Amino acid sequence: MDFGFLRVEKEGLGVIYISVALCIIIGLLSSLFFFIVFLVLTAFVVFFFRDPERELPALDPGSVICPADGKIIDISETFEGHYLKQNTRRISIFLSILDCHINRFPVSGRVVGTTYYPGKFSMAFEKNSSNANERLLTLVESEDGVRVVIVQVAGFLARRIVSHAKFGDVLGIGEKFGMIKFGSRVDVYLPNNVEVGVEIGQKVVAGRTVIAWLT
Repeated sequence: MDFGFLRVEKEGLGVIYISVALCIIIGLLSSLFFFIVFLVLTAFVVFFFRDPERELPALDPGSVICPADGKIIDISETFEGHYLKQNTRRISIFLSILDCHINRFPVSGRVVGTTYYPGKFSMAFEKNSSNANERLLTLVESEDGVRVVIVQVAGFLARRIVSHAKFGDVLGIGEKFGMIKFGSRVDVYLPNNVEVGVEIGQKVVAGRTVIAWLT
């Protein structure tokens, strides 16, 4: 939905409507102080579910675009045992509650697998959260036949992972496919021989920052 000055993700409309209703009720029945508190909370909810427009930068062949806003917290050689069953290069992005939580496809390709795992809700920046927390794996086969795994990991405050990417869907690089609500992590598993374009601690932007190049 577009409010004119701010576009928001439709997944957040229910929460926004409830927040607005509570704000009105508090304003009618309670003090100015509590009205202001709920007004600030409502403004934050609208801000959290923002859906800014993103234009892709000029991309070199093989570019892998960042799937989420946030900070790079891990770049490592990791065995991906669910789909790829081989050593991979994993790049992990942590999303704070202040980051935009819209997730975007890192490469153009077809969805050839999705798997949901229930789990814990520990802090998403913890190293074992990728295997212990609630998560959704999406396997994408690029136009060149390269397979990439995207893992949406729920965090401490998150309780719902949203993905619109279904088996057989073909999505373009940078295209929106889902979100994770209220703090989370996104892992991307790439072939081990990729050229990594980011470093740990770097701030990244979904749909704009190139995190690697497939070779």
